[in-house]
This record gives sequence, structure tokens and C-alpha cells, in this order.
Amino acid sequence: MFNKDLIDITRLIGAGEPEIIPLLTEEDTKDLIVSDMPDTLPILPLRGNVFFPGVVVPITAGRDKSVQLIKTAYKNKQIIGVVAQKSAHVDDPGDEDLYRYGTVARVIKTLNMPDGSTMVILQGLDRFVLDNIVQTEPYWFGKVRNHPDMAKDLPRNARAVAAALKDTYIKLLKMMPNIPADPSFAIQNIESPYFLLNYIAAHLDIAVEDKQRLLEIDDFSKRATKVLMYLGKEINIQELKIQIQKKVTTDIDKQQRDYFLTQQLKTIQEELGGSPSEMEMAELKKKSLKKKWKKEIAQIFEKELNKLSNIHSSSPDYSVQLNYLDFMLDLPWDETTNDNFDINNAKKILDADHYGLDKVKQRILEYLAVLKLKNNIKSPVLCLVGPPGVGKTSLGKSIARAVGRKYVRIALGGLSDESEIRGHRRTYIGAMPGRILKSISKCKSSNPVFVLDEIDKVMGMSANGDPASAMLEVLDPEQNTSFHDNYLDIDYDLSKVMFIATANSLANVHPALIDRMEVIDISGYIEQEKLMIAKKHLFPKQLEEHGMTKKQLSLSDSLISILISKYTRESGVRQLDKVIAKIVRYRAVQIVKEEEYKKAVKESELYQILGLPIAEHDSQLEENRVGVVTGLAWTAVGGEILFIEASKSNGKGNLSLTGNLGDVMKESATLAYEFIKSNAADLGVDEDIFEKINIYVHVPEGATPKDGPSAGITIFTAILSVLLDRKVRTDFAMTGEITLRGLVLPVGGIKEKILAAKRSKITNIILSEKNRRDIEDINAKYLEGLKFHYVKSVMEISDMVFVK
Repeated sequence: MFNKDLIDITRLIGAGEPEIIPLLTEEDTKDLIVSDMPDTLPILPLRGNVFFPGVVVPITAGRDKSVQLIKTAYKNKQIIGVVAQKSAHVDDPGDEDLYRYGTVARVIKTLNMPDGSTMVILQGLDRFVLDNIVQTEPYWFGKVRNHPDMAKDLPRNARAVAAALKDTYIKLLKMMPNIPADPSFAIQNIESPYFLLNYIAAHLDIAVEDKQRLLEIDDFSKRATKVLMYLGKEINIQELKIQIQKKVTTDIDKQQRDYFLTQQLKTIQEELGGSPSEMEMAELKKKSLKKKWKKEIAQIFEKELNKLSNIHSSSPDYSVQLNYLDFMLDLPWDETTNDNFDINNAKKILDADHYGLDKVKQRILEYLAVLKLKNNIKSPVLCLVGPPGVGKTSLGKSIARAVGRKYVRIALGGLSDESEIRGHRRTYIGAMPGRILKSISKCKSSNPVFVLDEIDKVMGMSANGDPASAMLEVLDPEQNTSFHDNYLDIDYDLSKVMFIATANSLANVHPALIDRMEVIDISGYIEQEKLMIAKKHLFPKQLEEHGMTKKQLSLSDSLISILISKYTRESGVRQLDKVIAKIVRYRAVQIVKEEEYKKAVKESELYQILGLPIAEHDSQLEENRVGVVTGLAWTAVGGEILFIEASKSNGKGNLSLTGNLGDVMKESATLAYEFIKSNAADLGVDEDIFEKINIYVHVPEGATPKDGPSAGITIFTAILSVLLDRKVRTDFAMTGEITLRGLVLPVGGIKEKILAAKRSKITNIILSEKNRRDIEDINAKYLEGLKFHYVKSVMEISDMVFVK
């Protein structure tokens, strides 16, 4: 079996070229003529090359069949047929694996190699055509036909073509590096154009199939043209290599020059007062002596500084180590700010910055009180949950000001890489510390108020790890005393940091993360609260930002109320702030243009300034109706009232639902209908009616998706109203989940729903008995003018809401 390269021979003109010894004279042509070629020849398959007439080539044979064929032919002085294989990976080729054209050859000599293979020197004689393989044992035999090469039929311009071939080939040899003079000398001494063409063709570094096509060409001129084309391509490649080499050499020379100048500059600097690296190390040492840190940290720094002294300043590792030591020095290990223990002053600051939010303020004051009694306590980890615009993020800054600490904030929205929290190991190029320690190093205090904004927007598990899980170590008071950043590779104490996370919802927050935080719900503001916030905070802030005073512009309470009810639709006050800013800018233009204006903005001017109202809150129905019931819903921007409409038509008792309802809401409707059917007698409904009618339930605003269990009792009341043909009172609204037994279960978002009812002038609200505790937690001023009716079963509702 042949080796993987097939022709493992001494190289003459560069890598990849076999040693090929040509016949040099015209007289030698006579020796190549095979006048009496037998019909059958032993066939030697050749892998990775094509054998041409008129050349002598050494071949290493490794296959048992090939070795046996060569030895038999050499012993019997028998000619053989050499045919190229189509694929070098086939060990036992058949008809389909061999090309049709081959070269008749004689075995000049065989040599046994140390590795067990056989080296054979073959001389190409003439071409033949292989019809098919007729025998494969003990080696290959093929049926052949003589197909002489072009030796006898050379054109008149053959010598001119040969001269062009010589010149082009010699030019190529001179362009190739490390080529001895022997090939050029051999080419110059070849007299026969035929031998010259085959010699060069055999030397071409091209694919086997391309060489095979050259062998199959009968016309001298056509074969020579093809060879010249391949030589031209190779010359272009060599010229491109030379150009690249020159450019590389020029770049290297420039780099060597720059290095030489850099070394000269360093030498001059050393003469003037030490090398830059020594000066840097001295500066680091000086800073470390002034640093407040534990003895263990100081020892680690000293060890890392000694590593730096053993690294050459021109090495890339030098800057990596230097940056690491700088980061160690920048981190506040034991540097803290003094807390403000004046609780009254802290309360005054919190009240000045934010209206309401009593629970959060109370928790901060409790922390300060305990801290004053016991100086060494762990800082709380708070999580403020509420809709956008209620002041969660800005509250963190107020807390920092109230307790006298530095303020740090990082946005976690869209965070998907765990390394953003834990940092990268220094083995990686461009490694950096995590955002936690990087932020602490910038504030220069180890006990800041650290706001983790939008923690519910952190991405889950991905190819880059799980950042939510990485936050567990940061926020767990039992673990963050030894937080491990991969870049720092030293435990850092985060227990003195007051972490405040913010979120719009806990639905997407890791349960284990919620367990480590103290969750404080921040509900939306009612209209009265928004009015106070606008008067005390938003309006004065916008005047200051736009360079105006209250002498130039004023907003009445009634106008601000219109802005709240008609030009905003939110639980917070962010949109209200933008609307007020637009009014201030409008007045600023009037002032600059020196136009006449009145200090107070009137309602009639709002259309010109703000355009049409964008939000019209629903109000209670004007008259009592059959099948229309007011429900209460919670949305991301606060509470809303929701009308449930029901009607009946002739049919067979089917229930149809429309209004873009979710699965849970559809199930609530089905439960309500089935409960009415099963308890028809107790509810006063004719049991036979269900076989005569269809019930249709619709929730308006069909483009808005709606889901959740809280509309259960509302749907029940609407269907019952239709079946009994009784009107429902418009001053009632309700919310609660229904069961198949008719029980009314508690639901969430009670404060927001109550605010929505109050805003819509509704005075009576039906809730589950178990929601009574939620009402007790709400500020009494929110409940003024409202009457609550608590029920345990839907059977109690009809007497309340149906018009007598």
C-alpha cells in the first residue's frame, strides 16, 4: 500500500515537487516507442500524481499488491501501465476509481526502504488507454489499447513554443526562494520540445485532475498553451508573495526602529532618575502604605507588587498586572462615610424629596435608629416594587442624602452576562472587574447606598451564565461579607453596603432572590397625591430647569387636576412631569418673543399647548341597565373600571365570550354560568330557560388583552341580571374570584382598584371578606366617600346590586 503522499521522493525544486529526471536528447525518443503493446498490462494505480511519458520518477510503493507487481515486473523485465487514481483515499481501486489515460513504464530499479516500503524508479515510455480492469489478484491487470503521445507529430513552431516554456519556467524558478541552480541547468540542456513540455507539466503544482487533462491532450500546441497558463498563474502568485514579504519586512524594520528608539528613551529616563516601571512601582508602594486595609490584604498586595517587578515593562503582562494593582488601591476596603443619626433631619430630607411613600421612609428611619443603638449591624437589602414613575429610583438618592452616604446606581435592564456581576478572570485578554466592585471603587466608600435599578429586567440562564443567580451572593446578608469577584480574586465585604433594588413586578424575579430582599410595595398615587407632588416638586423643578420663576407662570389646582385626569394615564408622575415641562417651555417662548400673556395658564389654553386630551377616564354609567355591571381591574399603570356586558338570545344554552379574553377569564365566565345553572332555583331563575336561550358576554375595548380571575363575580352578576331581567345599580363596582361552589375569593391590586372606583365617582364596592385586611392597610384618606360590602358567597350579591 502506498504512503499518504504516494510519491515520497527527494525534492529538486522546492516543496511539493518530486525529483523528475528527463530524457534530454531527440535520439532518446526512439527508446520510448512501444511498437508491440500487449492487450493486457499489469496496472499500477498512482495516488496523488500523474505520470508523463519521457520522464523518470522514483515512487514509494506501500500496498502489498503494488509491491508484488513492481518486483515481478522488475524481475521479468516486463512493462507496466501506470494510471492515476481519482481519489487518493481508495486503497483497492476498481474501474470507476481510475482515469482512462495512463502511461506505459518500465521498472529501472527497486530499493527496499527501512520502513518496509519499496522504492521503485520508473521510466515513462508512451501513452495508453485503459478499457477496464480484468483481474485484481495477485495484483491489478487491465485491458489496454495503445494511444501514442505526440512525439512524432510536433508542429513547426514547436521550438519557439519550447523557448517560451523555458524562459517562463526559469523566471518562475528564480522567483522561488531557496531553489538551487540544478533545475535551471537541467532545463537549459533539454533539447526536445516534447520532453521539455512533459518535464514542466510533471513539475506543475496543480490538482491531479488538471494534470490528467494535460496528459489526455493530443495536440502539442494546446498542451503547451495550458502549461503556459498554469505557469503564468504561479508567477502571479509568487509576485504577490514577494510584495507581501516586502511589506512585512518594512513593517518589521519599523517595529525594530520604534523598539530601538523606545529603549533609548528608557535609557535617558533612567539616567535622569530611574525607569518608568521603577517610578510606577515606587508610587504604588507609597499609595499602599497610606491605604486603610487589613494586614492580609496588604500582604497580598505586596506579593502582587513583587510579581510586577519580575515582569519586563514591554511585556503585555506588565500592563495587566499594573491595572490589577491600581484597582486594588482604588477599592475602598475600610474607607467609610459617617452615617447621619439625626432621625428628625433624615425624615425632613425624605419628606422634602418625596411625597407619601410612608412605608419606605419608616423602614429607613428604623434602620438609622437601630444603627445608632448598635453600631455594627448589617445594612438592609430593600426591594421597591411598583409601577413606573412612582419615584423608586430617585428615592434611592434621597435615602443616600438622608443617611449621609455616597450614592451608586447601576442599571440591570437586559443584563445577560454573569461576568458583568462577578467580573472576568485575569487569564483572559481584556479582563475587567464586575460592575458591583467597579462602581464601589468609583465612589471611594465601602458603605454607599447602592441602587440596583430594574432588577426584574435581568435576563435568565444563557450561554454566558445566569446573572440572576450571581446576584444571590451580592444580596444575601449571610454571604456578601465575602463576595468573590473573579478579577479581584480576593473576598470583599459588601455587608456595609445598603442595597436598594427596584422592580416593576416580581413576576420575573428569581424566587431565591426575592427571599433575600425585604420587599416594599409602592402603589400608584391617587389624584390628590399627584396634585401635591406637582405643586411641591414637579412644577418648581421645571421652573428652575427652564430659568423661570413663579412670577412668570402659575398653575392652579384645578388646572393641574385637568392635566392629571385628561393628559396623563399612569400610576406615577413621570408623564405629568413631561406635560408640565411642555407648558413651561410654551411660556418660555412667549417671554423670549415678548408676547403678551397672563401669569396663570387657563384651561382654554391647554388645547393650543398640549393638543387633544389623551386619556379620558371611564365614569360610572348614567343609568341602571340590565346585563351591564361595573368591575374593577388592575393594570401596569394603575387601576381601571371595567364594564362587563351580557345579553341573551334564542338558542340552546350556549355561552359565547368576546373581548380578547385570556384563558383564566374565560374559565371564570364558565364557572359563573355553570354555578347559575346548578343553583337556578335558589337564585330565582327558571331552570327551563337554559334550553331556550344562548348567553353572550362581552368586555369592551376588544383590542386590549384581558385576563385574570378577579372578574368572576362581575361576570356572574351580569349573567344573572340578564336571566332575571333585573337592572344593576350604577353606583356599585366589584372585584373577586368565583369558585364552582359560589365562594368569593380575594384578589390583588385592591388599592389601585379602589382609586379607580373613586376616580369614576363610584361609592359602593363589593369585595371578598378576605380582602378586608387589605382595606385596613390603606390610608384612611383614600377611603373617604366609599362604602365597602364584604361577601363570602355570590349568593349575597344580588340583594345588594339589583334595583328594587
